[in-house]
Amino acid sequence: MHEDISKNQEVLINNKSVNTKQFSAFYLDNRLYGIEVSRVQEVVRSMTMTPIPLAPDYVRGLINLRGQVATAIGLRELFGFHEQLPDEFINIVCKIDGMLISFQVDEIGDVIEVSEEDFEQTPQTISDNIRRYMIGVYKISNSLLSAIDVDNIIKFLNHKT
Repeated sequence: MHEDISKNQEVLINNKSVNTKQFSAFYLDNRLYGIEVSRVQEVVRSMTMTPIPLAPDYVRGLINLRGQVATAIGLRELFGFHEQLPDEFINIVCKIDGMLISFQVDEIGDVIEVSEEDFEQTPQTISDNIRRYMIGVYKISNSLLSAIDVDNIIKFLNHKT
């Protein structure tokens, strides 16, 4: 089976082959999340949004990215973090099936490289409204990176709209 090098890298550590992935890390409610770098087109600061009448609260509006329209999805609202909405959001723009989707997050982190050896299934202690959008978690230094499943979010959005 041929591995896609853009998504996975094979690294030799202590003479053992280890598969790694890179995630674009971000924060929601001071919790660390990540989207695979290969899924991210760009990261931009808050932009003017055009509201969509009668849309669910997590569909925050439409933004114009140099002539291309992206649907802005508030991950805070989607995950159920309704308290303390920040004044400004960071947009993580992903191109999925020819559509631009902007996931709005509290703040952006670094690109984090993780080893498949540090992967664990999503803990049952994470609420269902977040767990359904996760691939799992990666142990990194003194924290956990919750890996977001962009495809599950898109499936949910396509069935709700």
